[in-house]
Amino acid sequence: MKPIQVGLLGIGTVGSGTFNVLKRNQEEITRRAGRGIEITMVADLDVARAKAVVGEGVQVVNDAAAVIANPDIDIVIELIGGYGIAKKLVLDAIAAGKHVVTANKALLAVHGTEIFAAASAKGVVVAFEAAVAGGIPIIKALREGLTANRIQWLAGIINGTTNFILSEMRDKGLDFDVVLKEAQRLGYAEADPTFDIEGVDAAHKVTLMSAIAYGIPVQFDKAYVEGITKLGAADIKYAEQLGYRIKLLGITKRTAKGIELRVHPSLVPAKRLIANVEGAMNAVVVNGDAVGTTLYYGKGAGSEPTASAVIADLVDITRLHTADPQHRVPHLAFQPSAISNEVVLPMSEVVTSYYLRLRVADEAGVLAQVTGILAGAGISIDAVLQREADEVGGEGSTQTDLIILTHDTREGTMNDAMAQMQALPTVLAPITRIRKEELA
Repeated sequence: MKPIQVGLLGIGTVGSGTFNVLKRNQEEITRRAGRGIEITMVADLDVARAKAVVGEGVQVVNDAAAVIANPDIDIVIELIGGYGIAKKLVLDAIAAGKHVVTANKALLAVHGTEIFAAASAKGVVVAFEAAVAGGIPIIKALREGLTANRIQWLAGIINGTTNFILSEMRDKGLDFDVVLKEAQRLGYAEADPTFDIEGVDAAHKVTLMSAIAYGIPVQFDKAYVEGITKLGAADIKYAEQLGYRIKLLGITKRTAKGIELRVHPSLVPAKRLIANVEGAMNAVVVNGDAVGTTLYYGKGAGSEPTASAVIADLVDITRLHTADPQHRVPHLAFQPSAISNEVVLPMSEVVTSYYLRLRVADEAGVLAQVTGILAGAGISIDAVLQREADEVGGEGSTQTDLIILTHDTREGTMNDAMAQMQALPTVLAPITRIRKEELA
């Protein structure tokens, strides 16, 4: 058979990696796919740079619509990113009867329900392994490898920028702002790092994994999202002393009341493998009723790791190109007619345990006031750590830190108790609250 022809929209970091890996490993990929896969047309606003990457023999244009309109193109790779023009191009490609491969987690997390429905109606595939955790094949694992399981929960370090920052804060004892500047200097963080440090990027990814794990619609608007900007070096240090490490986790769980979908910093026991994932690396832990707990680890970003996932999708589509659409693996693992309407719980209904740090006046009775409020709310205390005032504020200090670990309680109950504690005249600064996940 003649090679399948691919059109590439956007040839930046991931696009150039995809072109180069596909070219370098062409023989091996052809042996696996059963026919050749060739990128024959590229659209990029910087035509000269694109031509420098692809060389002779590949048509380069500055209009993505021209790629979609080309009747010889079988698969369109969308690597433009964002919600705007990318959405139109993906829907146009589907309407033209072309399969789509994308790394655009933001697009699918927000508009995935519409896009997958359009693809199913047209009988084409939208593949998105590269949208979550770069080179780690977590989408395929959830959609196919673990298909026998009732997934109980998953938790992932799925943003390399924030994991690098937290690793540096722990290693060097520095505060967030200092490490962020260093991460930007080294290229680990964007000039505008908002999506990363506020948890939005991780929320896009865990939204997609949750939909596949539980067969629910893509519902980014129902995810709870909290970033790492309020974490201090003191919290990293205290967590370490208590036997924990702080990681930004994307978490989704199945409970009797509904599905949890949340991103926030979490205390994780230092003995857990995921707690020892450092630097810009990613890892996802998945717990299924039959398989138990499994861990997926690797590079979550970068030119060739992400290209590895893009090309895996190209190979999958090539193998299934002529197959009956009804016999393909569904986009979200479950048959479209069997998607569940299980509710995504509001954060106030989530039950977990907590780390609380209170900056308080160093005087008698403060601990009793605080623990009295927790007891009155029915919140059980697991451990209390009170620092010497001199250790916190230097010699002669009149302030100290009070660190409390709680047992499981409902978030809404904790919110009410925190409001009461914050109102105490002896509590001198905003209370730091970090959720604790045992991941057992």
